[in-house]
Amino acid sequence: MGRSTGGHDEDEGMPTKPRALPNLELALLPRCTAAPPALTGPIPQTLLLAAQVLLFGVVIVQFIMLYRSFALAAACSSFVDAGILRRQSASSATSSAPDYYQTVPELFPGPTPTGIPAFLAQTNPAPFPSTTYYPPTPLETQVPIQGNTANGNIYQMMGQLSHYFPNPDGFGVNEYSLPQNASIVQLNMLSRHGARYPTTGSGATVLVQKILNHTTGVAGYPQVTFAGNQSFMNTFTNKLGAEILVPIGHQELFESGILHQYMYGHLYNNNGSKIIARTTTEDRMVQSAEYFMAGFFGLGWTENATLVLNIESGTGTWNNSLAGYYNCPNANKVVNTAGTNATNVWASVYLKDAQARLNATTPGFNWTITDTYNAQSLCAYEQVALGYSDFCQLFTYQEWEGYEYSVDINFAGNNAFQSPVGRGVGIGFVQEQIALLSKHTINAPVAQSNVTLDNNTVTFPLNQSLNFFFSHDTNIMSILTAFGFTQFAPVMPDTYMPANRSLIVSHMEPFGARLDMEVINTPSPLNGSRAGGANYLAGPPTTYIHFILNQRTLPLGVSFPACGLRDDGWCELTTFLEVQSANLAEAQYEYSCFGNYTVGPYGSITNGVALANETYVA
Repeated sequence: MGRSTGGHDEDEGMPTKPRALPNLELALLPRCTAAPPALTGPIPQTLLLAAQVLLFGVVIVQFIMLYRSFALAAACSSFVDAGILRRQSASSATSSAPDYYQTVPELFPGPTPTGIPAFLAQTNPAPFPSTTYYPPTPLETQVPIQGNTANGNIYQMMGQLSHYFPNPDGFGVNEYSLPQNASIVQLNMLSRHGARYPTTGSGATVLVQKILNHTTGVAGYPQVTFAGNQSFMNTFTNKLGAEILVPIGHQELFESGILHQYMYGHLYNNNGSKIIARTTTEDRMVQSAEYFMAGFFGLGWTENATLVLNIESGTGTWNNSLAGYYNCPNANKVVNTAGTNATNVWASVYLKDAQARLNATTPGFNWTITDTYNAQSLCAYEQVALGYSDFCQLFTYQEWEGYEYSVDINFAGNNAFQSPVGRGVGIGFVQEQIALLSKHTINAPVAQSNVTLDNNTVTFPLNQSLNFFFSHDTNIMSILTAFGFTQFAPVMPDTYMPANRSLIVSHMEPFGARLDMEVINTPSPLNGSRAGGANYLAGPPTTYIHFILNQRTLPLGVSFPACGLRDDGWCELTTFLEVQSANLAEAQYEYSCFGNYTVGPYGSITNGVALANETYVA
């Protein structure tokens, strides 16, 4: 489930090398110094019997001595292994290697309490009435939901808490195969971590504690007996840990690694050299990277790749583009709560009936809108951690649609184009990608970029055809904003859900989300009209860049007009880099992240920068 962060006792005086073993030949098979005399004449029957008994006894003794010697050898061997392991542990603790190479023991893992192991074989209520039974795969997703008349899947409506699934709708363009004579020469991948337990202090954990307060006789909380479809709460216990990966999170990243091996394995130069991959020091981030690498390379992945860890910690200031909000103080202040405010407004609209329904069934609990919303989040967390959650069936299909939309406007206002730090949080990673694509190091501080790592081709290699990075959902949303994907900029209302919208967090940032940036060489310019087939134009060899988010193309021409409205969504790399050259100034990093300004109403910001420095006109 999660890596233990505690130590373990070691016995004093345990040997570090085996002591000498007895000579088995001497111990078991004594040598004869003279030939035995030849026997003549008949042998008495009693003597023959005695000889057989003696021979049998000798065999038994030999077997016992052989077994004891083998056991001793095995014990000594295990002592040797234990000693080696201890030496490795000690050497890693005293190693002169930089901290950013150390994965065990973890230096800044964050909270790591694990939860109770799942027991779906016992807790799963399937098969459900009036549904066709399908075995869990491995999560139970057949729960009947009131109002689900079109066989929809509520588990793909849980925003950033959704178990990974490829974007089912795409981003507005069709997919095309690589044309003949074109070559993918580089992949830069940015992945989110896998499914995890709730963040410490999140709304789901607050609701858990309120339920337990009312069912376990905590002083000051009246005893409540839940009724109807809430009756499961009478015996409810908390089985969730905090923040570390759950089993399906391991699978998400492992399968992503396998998928990327099939898609891009040929780009790995299998010449004995190792690639550099980056993640952060948080436990779930390290494990996500390790599971991905195991899927891509196999269990011996450490022979193929080295992880470089960017320190992620709420204490101190560390330059870390994979968790850019720590280098952007305003991202964690009230000035960046427009999305939270919008979600609260919308929740009071779409959960009004649910709140009344829950209170009518169990009036003593006093369900608030916040409690009701937290119950939806708790459903999502229990689903990925335990395989099934009773909280999911408390809500109608339309209320799950409302939940998904609540996450969309939350991300828009806190992390994307309606946030004053939407661009600022992600701009450091964008600058690093521009440097990689331009084949140069970063030698001076730029936003969150880590110059210690980025000015050294050992930790910031410029010749890799595969570059893997691992980050968080909100950080990736801000990276998309910092790149300037204005396709996701339109303001969404907080009082009703529009019929169509482009920003859907379930499709963009589920657990295990991945953004693939392909660099493609063609022998000459490729016609952007691909519907009738690939058509090369006259001209020199051309390099393109292709963005793919959760296995669907992000069309660059929609957000960057200079790229042109190509059918395939590609953009010439030189054009793309020229467009990106203005994004550092556009982000207004210093002012947005460190400036003194007040929070504006949701929707007043439309370009992901603080309002006083707004440069985008709707």
